[in-house]
Amino acid sequence: MQLNPLLRRASIVGRRAARRVRLLQNNRATVLVEMAFCTPLLVLIMFGGIEMSNLTLVNTRISQIAFNTADNASRIAFGSNLSLPQVREVDINDIFAGAEAQAKGLNFKQHGRIILSSLEMNDEGGQEIKWQRCYGDLPVNSSYGKQGTGKTGTSFKGMGPSTKPVAATSGTAIMFVEIAYQYQPVAYGNWLGPRLIRTESAFNIREGRDLDTGNGAGIINPSPTAPVSSCP
Repeated sequence: MQLNPLLRRASIVGRRAARRVRLLQNNRATVLVEMAFCTPLLVLIMFGGIEMSNLTLVNTRISQIAFNTADNASRIAFGSNLSLPQVREVDINDIFAGAEAQAKGLNFKQHGRIILSSLEMNDEGGQEIKWQRCYGDLPVNSSYGKQGTGKTGTSFKGMGPSTKPVAATSGTAIMFVEIAYQYQPVAYGNWLGPRLIRTESAFNIREGRDLDTGNGAGIINPSPTAPVSSCP
């Protein structure tokens, strides 16, 4: 009389055990489980690659802007065939306008700064930053000094690497450009942290230029006068 209940219990236990075995052997959802674990990691890797690619691209663009700004400044040639070319404030503003156009999409004015310096030889054979103009709202200064640095004496050796600074020779000038830009991340701002991109470029002026301009400043501002892009 007690055999049937025992058999029923054994049958139930057997069926449960069989279901557990089948469940353990069932691999139909394995791919979904693996994807659930892997997808977040793949997304992180993908966006990380996009961020690093964008950082590299922005570095390249900033370097190209510095190169072109120095090149354009070296080509300024306002004047007549009867006199040496002079640099005007409007010429400097045009150069900065070109740099802003080249930096389209970077919001450069808000997050960057261009520092354009005219490096010349002073009366004592040393180097001097004769004039300096700036564009952009990023609060950074030149790494080498402000306008007037090296006006007297020979202690100021030039601009650029300390081991081999760039120096101007008598009667000519070097257009030296420094750019600083606060990188704006696409997605991983906290992961990358603040990234300040800095680059430099220098060109010797392409032809003779009136470096004194009659006022000793090296830049004129004839009527109608243009805004002066002075450095803070």
